[in-house]
Amino acid sequence: MQTLIEYLRRVGSYEWWTVAVEFLLIGVVVYWAVDFLEGTRGERLFRGVVLLLFAGVLILNLISERYRFERLEYLYKGFLVGVLIIAVAAFQPEIRRALMRLGQPTFLIGSSRQVVKTAEEIVGAVTELAGSKTGAIIVIERRVALGEFIETGVRLDSNVSAELLKTIFYPGTALHDMAAVIRGDRIVAASVQLPLAEPGSVDGVQLGSRHRAAIGITAGSDAVCVVVSEETGIISVASEGKLTRNIKTEELRDILANAMGASGPSGRGMIR
Repeated sequence: MQTLIEYLRRVGSYEWWTVAVEFLLIGVVVYWAVDFLEGTRGERLFRGVVLLLFAGVLILNLISERYRFERLEYLYKGFLVGVLIIAVAAFQPEIRRALMRLGQPTFLIGSSRQVVKTAEEIVGAVTELAGSKTGAIIVIERRVALGEFIETGVRLDSNVSAELLKTIFYPGTALHDMAAVIRGDRIVAASVQLPLAEPGSVDGVQLGSRHRAAIGITAGSDAVCVVVSEETGIISVASEGKLTRNIKTEELRDILANAMGASGPSGRGMIR
């Protein structure tokens, strides 16, 4: 206990603004890493590694201050190198995604153009699926991560394109059942199982499993969900646990643009 008090006293002897800046920078880096990994397999691993390293460094510093375990310090430094190598291997998909984002021009000039392009691809796919009465359910992930649901599906990590979305929901294909989840400009997974809302009706219309799933996923998150009815071809949008039916193309374009971070041209049908 005395060692801990002496350690804290020594830290307190530094200039307060120096300590504040250091903790602020560390906090920003950790927050960025956790925010970037949120909803992925790497998130839980990252939290565990940070906790392990923080506890290890603190305990080792306190013990070595009093007993000078030089060999233990040497082994711990080697352990840190090993953890770094393992982390690079474990976080390979996330690191690759981050480097790809850094290399994209939209990272520097803003993502509005990409958002509009992604929204147009979704609108194009949904319009054609509605025209052929092909059932579909597309979830747009927003700030609340949907990692626990994504894990139930098949990982894709592909660019959003109308052709791919139509292929996913084409009747008889392996992935046509259940939902596709979009994060940013990527289709992260398909055949994703969503929680179902309780059986009920909207304006006297009995809801099928797709519409109940859309209500279920949006009731517990800030996601926006687009549904195409297999029976009628009607396009519906769910948000905040509420379902809006008979959505027109222009309204859908505005809703998607707003949900994904850009303002729609007409301002109609926005998700607030």
